[in-house]
Amino acid sequence: MQQLGYLLFYTLYVASITLLFNQFFHNNTYTFAAFIGSIITSFLSYFAIEYLKRTTLKKLIGGLAGAFLGLIISRLVTKNDLTFILNEKIYNYVITFIQILIFYIGISVGMKKGEEFDLQEILKGKKQKGKIKILDTSVIIDGRIADVCETGFIDGTLLIPQFVLIELQHIADSSDSLKRVRGRRGLDIIKRMQMQTNVDVEITDKDFPKIKEVDSKLILLAQKLDAKIITNDYNLNKLAEVQGVEVLNLNALANALKPVVLPGETLNIQIIKEGKEKEQGIGYLDDGTMVVVEDGKYRIGEKLDVIVTSILQTTAGRMIFTRIK
Repeated sequence: MQQLGYLLFYTLYVASITLLFNQFFHNNTYTFAAFIGSIITSFLSYFAIEYLKRTTLKKLIGGLAGAFLGLIISRLVTKNDLTFILNEKIYNYVITFIQILIFYIGISVGMKKGEEFDLQEILKGKKQKGKIKILDTSVIIDGRIADVCETGFIDGTLLIPQFVLIELQHIADSSDSLKRVRGRRGLDIIKRMQMQTNVDVEITDKDFPKIKEVDSKLILLAQKLDAKIITNDYNLNKLAEVQGVEVLNLNALANALKPVVLPGETLNIQIIKEGKEKEQGIGYLDDGTMVVVEDGKYRIGEKLDVIVTSILQTTAGRMIFTRIK
């Protein structure tokens, strides 16, 4: 696809140079104009092709569209005979300069605008409002997102920005062994999700170089794509909500899926440690919910039936208060 873009751009480039020289030497033969145009084109082609090889496909297509539009506009602008205003000797020079200028502006504006479009999504027809979900660094390292994807509860496109991958790479290269393990785990999670057939994972190179904070970049990208952010970062969650970006918090999902426990129900809990308050013991449900047992301090290691007395919901999760049955 990119080679086709090079060919189209190069063909347009040669044709435009030839036409401009034909206009400049309009009193001479087409052969002479084509000859001069081909010499200059051959001289510049090496530099042009090398530049095109470093240019992204969406930028290249934008440039082609701009060049085509520039040629049309330059033709319309210069089609009227202005020899009654300009001296006939300099008329051809002025017309040629105007055509080159409009052609150059068309390419420059087209390439600039081409960067603003997500070409991959346009070609695939996948850009749907609210269907794109952007993953942040914390939720990738957490790893549970891969398990959720396997269940089929998440649809649409999961988008991972290049700047998030760079942050993961920095963490994976850290001198701190714990950070290094977390970073490598995050990269393994991405690879695992890419291998899943029921989820579409894409990498985007869209970036905002003037912004340093990754969280701010994520929010701005979500606003531009009308996307949601998947995270388990409390601060990012609040910051995004303030700026009108919808957030899917994995911790909130985990809390919502915990079994409902009501006061008066009986639980079977193993007390594993002392509580912070006097005479309290602490145990946990299978999903990790903390259970505080009154007078359980001296029953550590035992598995007891306890009665739920109250439930406290906090930002960190639920706490269940009980007494020994």
